[in-house]
Amino acid sequence: MRQFDVIVWNFPQDDAEKFEPPFTDRDLGWFFDKDLNKCIDESDAEWLVFAHQSVNIDRNFLNDLAQSISGFPMVDAFAPKVNLGNGRFASGYIFHKWNGLEEIPQDAPLRFVAAPTPYVAAFSRRIVQRTGHLDMDRTPLFAIMDIAFRMLHAGGKMFSIPYLVASLKTKPDMDNTPKTTTELDPLRKDCAKELGVTLFKTFGFFGSFGYLMTHLGALHELYRDRKALNQKRESAILLSKFKPGYRKQITA
Repeated sequence: MRQFDVIVWNFPQDDAEKFEPPFTDRDLGWFFDKDLNKCIDESDAEWLVFAHQSVNIDRNFLNDLAQSISGFPMVDAFAPKVNLGNGRFASGYIFHKWNGLEEIPQDAPLRFVAAPTPYVAAFSRRIVQRTGHLDMDRTPLFAIMDIAFRMLHAGGKMFSIPYLVASLKTKPDMDNTPKTTTELDPLRKDCAKELGVTLFKTFGFFGSFGYLMTHLGALHELYRDRKALNQKRESAILLSKFKPGYRKQITA
């Protein structure tokens, strides 16, 4: 079994065979496919790394990730920071009553978080198997956020480590690198419906009440698809191991 499989998403071409991995290693697999669940099914690694195509996944990052896994064996997932340049970093998120999510400070210490920045996230195979496939009715950005939320009910915890940092490619070899750093920000206004649905699936109506009341477009989306979303929520919370005490640790 390999240590890591890297699943790269948001590449522009339809033909994944045109992409060459930046480097190869016997303990590392690369997947380029728009069907992320197909990648999960074909993976045979202890850890899955989901990375936006603009992120530079190199040996240094994977070595740091391996050290983090070894140092924190009780952790099921990691939310690396991403160096955006000019002294800016994308970090993981904690819950916020009214905003849904709140990015942790760039200088935050070691801590558990609710979700990763969508640029890059690492999940253990065991927690993915317990949680289930990505919900591809959502965009890839929110499918990754969604599995981070749902794994809470499977007993999973996500950790943020200050020194676990990835970077953006300095010379992107793909056409659709984010033009701005807000492109992968789940808190931008046009993401309100997606975020509302994602929060509801894990926390229900009353658990997401503050966000839904301040983002009525998300509430309308829930009502429109209420039957299907209720079924997905019931599946997500079946035999839940998510404790209120832990939610307080990952809430602003």
